[in-house]
Amino acid sequence: MRTEYVIGSIVALALIAGGVLLLNTSSDSVGGGAEAATGGRFLMVAEKELRYPKAPELVSPDGYINTGGESITIGEFKGKNPVLIDIWTYSCINCQRTLPYLRTWYDKYSDDGLIIIGVHTPEFAFEKVLANVQNAVEEFGLKYPVVLDNEYQTWNAFGNRYWPRKYLIDIDGYVVYDHAGEGAYEETEKAIQKVLAERAERLGTDMPSDPVSSPADMVDVDFSQVRSPEIYFGSARNEHLGNGTPGNSGVQTFTVPPQLLGNTLYLGGTWDVMPEYAKNTEAGAQIQFIYAAKNVYMVASADTPVKVRVTYDGGKPLGELRGKDVNEVGELTIQEDRLYTLIEGNDYETHLLEITIEGEGVEAYTFTFG
Repeated sequence: MRTEYVIGSIVALALIAGGVLLLNTSSDSVGGGAEAATGGRFLMVAEKELRYPKAPELVSPDGYINTGGESITIGEFKGKNPVLIDIWTYSCINCQRTLPYLRTWYDKYSDDGLIIIGVHTPEFAFEKVLANVQNAVEEFGLKYPVVLDNEYQTWNAFGNRYWPRKYLIDIDGYVVYDHAGEGAYEETEKAIQKVLAERAERLGTDMPSDPVSSPADMVDVDFSQVRSPEIYFGSARNEHLGNGTPGNSGVQTFTVPPQLLGNTLYLGGTWDVMPEYAKNTEAGAQIQFIYAAKNVYMVASADTPVKVRVTYDGGKPLGELRGKDVNEVGELTIQEDRLYTLIEGNDYETHLLEITIEGEGVEAYTFTFG
């Protein structure tokens, strides 16, 4: 029988537009440029002292990637190079969508003196594992140094609350620009060009005048059309659970009701609900969710490979809607601790997403949308 569902009131969420505040808030915080307001000259250090905060140092990193095994600091570049700090975590889709720009800026400006340091601050426990982060860095093609910030020490030193977050530090060690979340790429690149021009003047080198970048692999998102919030499966944040009690941990049996509300998570079968994730304990478990977006992503993992079948709107095959991790017959295999792309639509639409887990042991963390 075709499942009947009711699309609830779905309100556009500005929170999705920029990034995530402990994964679901966005904000911008932008300082001024490195040049003075008059005359086009660069500020003296004494003037910067009054205008900008000094950059904190990386605090007790838990691992280093792309450094040849050597430690790295922000301070070692003072007087030599501007530094762009990118605070991110690898399973965050908001962070992933900024990476084409970071790769482009690294390739374009590293010869002109720009240093990029990725600070990987995890949301989930599996993102603390060095091998997992190394695999992600390799998969994403990141060549710049990445340090692990497993205990949020550098995150806290910067006073940060967002994924992703970029801090631009000039040659004198001042944070002259920062941006939270996605977007503002042209503005950010112009700020990079400005601090590099200051460096070139200081060191007597040339700084070419380049147009801002438009990476071929960038992903455009119309956030005004994405009307589904990030959804958590774990009891610590599963306030959108529709057929159970949010906040309850432990083994629970769920039944999917005949009528469903939009932006509400429904589970079917027996699940062991933990603070970070919910894990199905028997084959045939279900997940259903009415979303309003173009793309759907799921953070998940399993100890051994588990096959999952994905359909939509009452059992329809995905067809052209299938994401890159779903095969031609609507199946994907979950094992690696990562973000999986389930749906890649052609337009922003409302659909019922239906997932059937054919084995046991899938740890479901979040749905995110684009």
